[in-house]
Amino acid sequence: MLVLVAPGQGAQKPGLLTPWLELPGVTDRVAEWSAAIDLDLVHYGTEADAEEIRDTAVAQPLLVAASLLSAYELLDHRPGQDSPGAFGAVGALAGHSVGELAAAALAGVLTPLEAMRIVRARGLAMAEAAAVSETGMSAVLGGDQETVTEHLDKLGLTPANMNGAGQIVAAGTTEQLAALSEDRPEKARVIALKVAGAFHTEHMASAVPAMEAAVAGVEPGDPAVRYVSNLDGQVVDSGQEVVRRLVHQISAPVRWDLCMDTFKELGATTLIELCPGGTLTGLAKRAQPQVRNLALKSPDDLDPARALVAEHLSA
Repeated sequence: MLVLVAPGQGAQKPGLLTPWLELPGVTDRVAEWSAAIDLDLVHYGTEADAEEIRDTAVAQPLLVAASLLSAYELLDHRPGQDSPGAFGAVGALAGHSVGELAAAALAGVLTPLEAMRIVRARGLAMAEAAAVSETGMSAVLGGDQETVTEHLDKLGLTPANMNGAGQIVAAGTTEQLAALSEDRPEKARVIALKVAGAFHTEHMASAVPAMEAAVAGVEPGDPAVRYVSNLDGQVVDSGQEVVRRLVHQISAPVRWDLCMDTFKELGATTLIELCPGGTLTGLAKRAQPQVRNLALKSPDDLDPARALVAEHLSA
């Protein structure tokens, strides 16, 4: 079974859209999305530096746009077309944090424009929530999971991303994170992440009403492909429930470890990470080395990825 996954915040890199814009029709699509959300995605995806795209209000729409564009090129699929094209090879979809919006659009729960409008509201609301106090996130690599989570609790930190493969992302105030860097869990390393807030914690609670307003009036479709939720790693078959989870997930921890467990239970043999790929395939290599995986970083990766898709389409 082929699993398609979309990365979350922190995966963005300067110039990530540059090579994709050289493909036919991509610039027009990005221009349409840019106009719809009042954000120049071409500028931020080609010319902006790392600090500019670290801004939550910019990073989140940019990541969802990149994932959707790369998926459409990979699968020869366009929203609304009669034939599913190579999309029929996909057995399950999931996204890490903001990547869930790309997954929801690909699953048919949201239209691409709805996903872009919602992610724009999400990014703005989370940036505003993050500005209330100095907060951030750090990756804790290695160590026993129970020992690490107990240590984080002692310091007042939240295990905001349970990523599996020996990685937990802690979130909290800058003072709490500084204490973590000085007092690391046994046998663990701590790396500060380039994100501008304590996402997926109580620090984001004030952003939930803005997300509720952003989805008001949306009439979601039920997923056309298995949609695996960050909340608990479960397959969700109701579009309404997917949207409800998208709203409230911003203040709840990401359980990517449970998502990977579900991929295994479903019989995943191949995992492709959409642009800007690398983070989730890295986790998969360590947690599930038996699963073939490929990260879409640029159009140069399309041919080998299409070969993997073709195997599942003909199976």
